[in-house]
Amino acid sequence: MYNLNRHTRGTRAGPESERKGAKKGMKDFSGYMKQGRRGHLIGVGGVSMSPLAEVLTGMGLVIRGSDMRDGENVARLRDRGIEVRIGHRAENITSDLDFVVRTAAVHDDNPEVAAAHSLGIPVFERTEAWGAIMRDYPRSVCISGTHGKTTTTSMLTHILMAAELDPTVMIGGTLPLLHAGHRVGKGDTIVLEACEYCNSFLNFYPTIAVILDIEADHLDFFKDLEDIQRSFRQFASQVPPDGTLVVNLEDKATMEAVAGLDRKLLTFGLTDRADVYAENIRSLGTQTEFDILYRGELFVRAAIHVPGIHNVKNALAACAAAICLGCNPLAVKYGLAGFTGAGRRFEFKGKYNGADVYDDYAHHPGELAALLDAVSGLGYKRIVTVFQPHTYSRTKALFADFVEQLRRPDMTILAEIYVARETNTVGISSRDIAAEIPNSLYFDSFEEILKTLRLAAAPGDLILTVGAGDIYKVGEALVAGEK
Repeated sequence: MYNLNRHTRGTRAGPESERKGAKKGMKDFSGYMKQGRRGHLIGVGGVSMSPLAEVLTGMGLVIRGSDMRDGENVARLRDRGIEVRIGHRAENITSDLDFVVRTAAVHDDNPEVAAAHSLGIPVFERTEAWGAIMRDYPRSVCISGTHGKTTTTSMLTHILMAAELDPTVMIGGTLPLLHAGHRVGKGDTIVLEACEYCNSFLNFYPTIAVILDIEADHLDFFKDLEDIQRSFRQFASQVPPDGTLVVNLEDKATMEAVAGLDRKLLTFGLTDRADVYAENIRSLGTQTEFDILYRGELFVRAAIHVPGIHNVKNALAACAAAICLGCNPLAVKYGLAGFTGAGRRFEFKGKYNGADVYDDYAHHPGELAALLDAVSGLGYKRIVTVFQPHTYSRTKALFADFVEQLRRPDMTILAEIYVARETNTVGISSRDIAAEIPNSLYFDSFEEILKTLRLAAAPGDLILTVGAGDIYKVGEALVAGEK
């Protein structure tokens, strides 16, 4: 349970007149973190919204929510006594609510947001709520970047657990160690994955901010790379003067974004010009061993059970943040050794006809490149990639880069673009990508993809289901032998 002694809170919400007054007067979510306050979360089944519902409930608030579909997170929330309604409807918003929380992807035309506005109920973005929660922690770590956030946050969580710091954590995916994407600890440290989309992470005020990399993405919101860099610079500037920025020395866009900021920098990378760097890297199948050096001195020899040089860099970032928190070398060693991956990050699903089936969340060309680089040296006879693009705007903006990466596998199958938060105003389809890749295949249904995989799978193959949508269902159905 959340430690209510951390905060100054009333024992229960006041009368209706008090709550109405609060609705009109309060702009800061921290004013609502009191026992008995009533809140509604739109999209409560999401990876960051479901833990928020649990944390707020643990504080003594009365939380309910809505989502567009049932799922594992929704089932877990109901098991914990949290009411979840399926579908977004105006009638889900009632006058007894003190506040509503939404994700950045839920806009003002959502019927529940519109109903809240009409009733004078304040609507907060989820990061405003997480930002209010994190302010009370003396040590708050936010891990940002275009790629690698979930993996790095998960690695750092393993390290902090090994260091017995009892952290509070919010991750954008499931971590087997936690059997969830979050935990609520009693320590003085909170770690959150921080996403730049819609400038959401500007609601966070970390004492340690990690920037893994900056690339062009979310171009349905940002104008271009420079616009994204400006957002990251603002995020970095919110670190207090006595805080630390942990940054990727080898990422040009990141170093440009933080140039000239009056903040302490701790850099990481694969070069000895960085403060925290790796040497003597050795790959053994899906395991990678390497020395971690800190300012020229051996800190620890580490091993991670996930492949790829990108994961070495993620581990270096996690180690650098851990150093800022005073963790000793053994905590880093044992923490990283216990990390075997996060949910949907090169996650082993099983076997079919002698082929290994893995799933990965990669949905940007840079992530595809890192994934394919990582698996190319694992000794498989063929790499079969089933890719589901995520959002029309990203597919359109990065079309040539997607084509370049998807030409690399021995066999590429394209599923239709995952609808996510958009409508197809740009007139694009996965069929267009397939037309640029010789011998690739495009199917508009998972059933056809499954039929093809059952015929194609052979011993020695690696089958990857890749994307941020629901393409993982194809791999799960394949290994389960479903028809």
